[in-house]
Amino acid sequence: MSAGVLFDAPGPKARRRHMILTGVGVLLLAAVLWVVYKRLDDKGQFTAAMWKPFTDPELWKEYILPGLVGTLKAAFAGMIGATIFGVIFAMARMSQIKPLSWAAGVIVEFGRAVPVLLMMLFLYGALTRGGAEDIHAFIATVTALVIYNGSVVAEVIRSGVDQLPKGQREAGVAIGLTDSQTLRSILLPQAVTAMLPTLISQLVVILKDTALGYQVQYGEMLYKGKNASTIFANIVPTLIVIGTIYILLNYAISKVAVLAEKWLQNRGRAAEDSAQGGGPAGGVTAGVAAVGAPGVDLAVHNKQV
Repeated sequence: MSAGVLFDAPGPKARRRHMILTGVGVLLLAAVLWVVYKRLDDKGQFTAAMWKPFTDPELWKEYILPGLVGTLKAAFAGMIGATIFGVIFAMARMSQIKPLSWAAGVIVEFGRAVPVLLMMLFLYGALTRGGAEDIHAFIATVTALVIYNGSVVAEVIRSGVDQLPKGQREAGVAIGLTDSQTLRSILLPQAVTAMLPTLISQLVVILKDTALGYQVQYGEMLYKGKNASTIFANIVPTLIVIGTIYILLNYAISKVAVLAEKWLQNRGRAAEDSAQGGGPAGGVTAGVAAVGAPGVDLAVHNKQV
């Protein structure tokens, strides 16, 4: 059972079968890529003339860099808005006030169910009834990103709170906090910390979804790149360059998620070492843990602290 609890470790025949299937899959993928490459090459999309425009500073100055700025603006606004939206609606959905919790649940489920592109198109159509402007495309793009990704963030935070030990909530009640105070002061900070890598990974989704702004004529990288490829007639090289930029940006965000996870693990080990030590920090930590444990006499805890 070295492979885990979900399935047994594969035997020699299974490993050979997996290797054969993997090899066949790689060969099929290589064949498909070769066919695509040949067809594009036959149309002259990989000639030096198609790549020459990228040596012209004007192409970067007028199209690629403005598109990159537009992408980062929408992504940054979407990340901030989705974080605020997620925290507020996660707290509202976990509220003890039933009408508030129900309303927040309806909004969150609506945001998760409706496709981002459909929201963008609807918002853009509503905003441009009196005439289209550049700001309308930006607002429609960012608002749709905030609603969808904020709903996902709210569910991530809520699931993080649900995974916390029940003793955490009982500890808050034991020291006289209300349910809302316990949620804000004890449960929510721990849930956000535990789910931080997942939350950061969601930022990759926001960055990629900014490309949907192309459909509402927002000036992000894909839209600007399409305009440039129309002028220079090099659509495939332009898409390859834009795709490479997206990959680099998403890779950087993914590395931030990995570093955040390692930081959390190191901080957790440091706190555990401090709690196990004989100094004051260990005593205080042990006392706090005792408060969170059900059935502990508070008078005995106060005396120990």
